[in-house]
Amino acid sequence: MADKLSHIDAAGNAVMVDISAKSDTARVAIAKGRVLMSAETARLIAERGHKKGDVLGIAQLAGIMGAKKTPDLIPLCHPLPLTSVEVTLELATDTDAVDIVAICKTTGKTGVEMEALTAVSITALTVFDMCKAVDKAMRITDIRVVHKEGGKSGLFTAD
Repeated sequence: MADKLSHIDAAGNAVMVDISAKSDTARVAIAKGRVLMSAETARLIAERGHKKGDVLGIAQLAGIMGAKKTPDLIPLCHPLPLTSVEVTLELATDTDAVDIVAICKTTGKTGVEMEALTAVSITALTVFDMCKAVDKAMRITDIRVVHKEGGKSGLFTAD
């Protein structure tokens, strides 16, 4: 583990990490998350019967757009030339929930973990927003990076 936080200088000031000396490499990050809900809400989504429209389709688009806006939302996050953003949503088979997976790719000097996490977060928030009128008890859970590759630190896969 690093001895210090990379976004804080010796005087305690916030800084954007200088990545200018790093080489461009192919980068991939995969993040996941889940929105827990009532059986009725899951049924409405599955049957595409929600009065606001296609919950999964709209949330998917929102997640892709969110990944592209990451440096506008997260202070000190480098703007990256994303080469691919893929967001998938599916109804869980083990409980009443929507499972979300985001895969982000770039060739650059820094990783795309924040973009993948932002994509999942915005997707989950959109599901919540579209369904909150029928299910105020929904919970957004388990947002995490499950895989990353590229750069100096190499491959990471969560247990």
